[in-house]
Amino acid sequence: MRRLLVILFVALPLTAQSPVSDWLHRVSETQAEQPHWVTPVVTVTPRLEQELRYDFVSQQRSNGDDLFNYGNTKGLELIPTHNTEIIFNIPPYITHSKPGLTNGWGDVAFLLKYRLASRNEKNGDYIVTAFVSGSIPTGTHRNGADSAIVTPTIAAGKGFGRFSVQSTLGVTLPIDEVDTIGHSVLSNNAFQYHATRFLWPEIELNSTFWTGGTQDGKKQTFITPGVVIGRFPLHNRIALTLGAGFQIAVTQYHNYNHAAVGTIRMPF
Repeated sequence: MRRLLVILFVALPLTAQSPVSDWLHRVSETQAEQPHWVTPVVTVTPRLEQELRYDFVSQQRSNGDDLFNYGNTKGLELIPTHNTEIIFNIPPYITHSKPGLTNGWGDVAFLLKYRLASRNEKNGDYIVTAFVSGSIPTGTHRNGADSAIVTPTIAAGKGFGRFSVQSTLGVTLPIDEVDTIGHSVLSNNAFQYHATRFLWPEIELNSTFWTGGTQDGKKQTFITPGVVIGRFPLHNRIALTLGAGFQIAVTQYHNYNHAAVGTIRMPF
């Protein structure tokens, strides 16, 4: 991680031909071929992004527990080759207010994206991307899942001038404990408006539908008004993006009543 920070803050300004400058040039070419929206607060963008990201989530849960998630399974996002992105997520640290629940680390997770099609704002303003994410049950004190989980996802986005829609649809596939965990279908839709150069107000719909397991037949949906501001230029390629949203349960069944979400990102 220390070497990574050195690359970000020292080596990025290099103009001479080198493996780093060649890679960054390829990243710029790759991103030039897609829309230039910002990543929503909750919904995973179909765009290929390269950044360091750290999120905070505060949930008021239905069981009376006030849960705080430091990190929210975000981390380092890289574009290693044309049309691909890999994300190495830092395990979150989770704290509880309810007696009997122990604070601890969440699961290790990762994500791979492959961009299937894209056009920038001048040539159609759309994108289609396939994801596959995975998590390993490394959480402590039951602050993670009981099994490794693989989640294939399809994502798409379309721009209409200053307005854009980004959507994802995925299904969780537990490796073990299927009778308990079941499968869930995850649907996220973000509607953004590019109000000014740095201001992106948005509203999201975040839904989960369960089949099998202890939550069989249940569904929950949250409406999430939010705002993203950025990308503020800092130094050469490095920028700063901030965002916040507030999730509100709109279905009778829900695992938590509402949640405040904050995000800090440094694109490069």
